[in-house]
Amino acid sequence: MIERKFVADNVKEFQIKEFVKKNLGRVGLSDVRLQRTPLGEKIIIAASRPGLVVGRAGANISKITKELKSVFKLENPQIEIEEVKEIGLDANIISELIAGSLERYGSARFKGIGHKAMSDVINAGAIGVEIIISGKIPGSRAKNWRFYKGYLKKCGDISVDGVLKSISIAKLKTGIVGIRVSIMPSTLRLPDDIRLNPKLQEVEEEIKSEDVKEVIEEIEKIVVEKISEVKKEENNNEEIVEQKEDVKQEFEINDSKKAKENKKLTKKKTLKNNTK
Repeated sequence: MIERKFVADNVKEFQIKEFVKKNLGRVGLSDVRLQRTPLGEKIIIAASRPGLVVGRAGANISKITKELKSVFKLENPQIEIEEVKEIGLDANIISELIAGSLERYGSARFKGIGHKAMSDVINAGAIGVEIIISGKIPGSRAKNWRFYKGYLKKCGDISVDGVLKSISIAKLKTGIVGIRVSIMPSTLRLPDDIRLNPKLQEVEEEIKSEDVKEVIEEIEKIVVEKISEVKKEENNNEEIVEQKEDVKQEFEINDSKKAKENKKLTKKKTLKNNTK
């Protein structure tokens, strides 16, 4: 039962968002959010042209609140409007502007519209942008026209969560044209963007000259100890080499003595044999 309630609430929220988007066409609509408060439901509308959302003397707001009460049976819906300042970094607004321009000027100027939207996004500070216009443009056969600039991730978690995407449609005489916009904002941090921790930099700046001297002295002590150890090892190695040479000399002396004794024995044997 609890799961069904959650599903029903989410479906109702989705329907309210779609209803608001249909009633507010071509006002630079960016996002619609729903918040449940003790006083009632609060609907936050983010748009680039809030004056058109309000209407003359609040006509649009009053109309939307009445329809929300009647259609979705909301007790006390409160509508709040937010103004979007950075239009070029909002994929929903860019796709809506492209659709409005196509409906106004027709399909003959679709290249100029696409390039202008792309330059607006890049000038706003985006890392990359991709605009795909698909439909019967400019002829009778459906095609896909792609406008892209900058760097844009196409796979991974960044493309799913970080890249801003939007889809809208334009109704022309030749048929419906689809617009898909993907924007990579400048606030997005890529995995290969490695930065130093500012806290570590502050700690390094706080180190005084006395501390530096102490550190240098400790380093010098360590270096001296290591040099003495190396010298000891060299001396030990030299002693080992000398011992080896002494042992070799002793072996050589013993070998020479044995050889002389062997020669003497052989001479004696030869003499005995000759006497016989």
